[in-house]
Amino acid sequence: MRFIDLSHTIEEGVVTYKGLPAPVICDFWTREESKQWYEEGTSFQMGKIEMVSNTGTYLDTPFHRYEDGKDLSEILIEQTAMLDAVLIQIPYQQTLRIDKSNFEGLDLHNKAMLVNTNWDENWKTDAYYSNNPFLTADAAEYLVSQGVKLVGIDSHNIDDVEGKSRPVHTILLKNEILIVEHLCNLKEIPANTPFKFSATPPKVKGMGTFPVRAYAVLD
Repeated sequence: MRFIDLSHTIEEGVVTYKGLPAPVICDFWTREESKQWYEEGTSFQMGKIEMVSNTGTYLDTPFHRYEDGKDLSEILIEQTAMLDAVLIQIPYQQTLRIDKSNFEGLDLHNKAMLVNTNWDENWKTDAYYSNNPFLTADAAEYLVSQGVKLVGIDSHNIDDVEGKSRPVHTILLKNEILIVEHLCNLKEIPANTPFKFSATPPKVKGMGTFPVRAYAVLD
């Protein structure tokens, strides 16, 4: 099997979403401090991180949008792990608007639908935060009709952020279709090659989003 990492590295000071704080990563317990508890030559590091849940490559659950929606602790492993996946290429240089027509004719039932726009090449630049590729409401409605399990994109947001509405989040999460945003390296998945997709978050009660280690598995 071949594994392809589709996640951004979470780093001290790197902003994922403009207006939200960057993570703060530090030692809670340094190796030097730990030496007092162990025999000579033995030490440990224990880290500490402060971050908002929308950091790095992350998964959205229904609770992110809906107060009565399922949160991270209620999502089943089989909703996020080893999903049969479909990948489409829609470079942002050609269009930012991804509508229903881009998905018609694909076998999507019970699959993860991943969209590669090449937007990840703007990661860590000011360009990343505006004029991003996005799905339209009719695309979201079509994906619901086709029974997809999860939709992922390498963009800053799956919705058009120019306005105040978020129809794609609203439609997909209402139907318990999970969303993964800020993917990367999708271009490394060979065209027309079957693969599995995983993006499993920790089991946290009362939270609707959290970073994931997203990856593809090719036979």
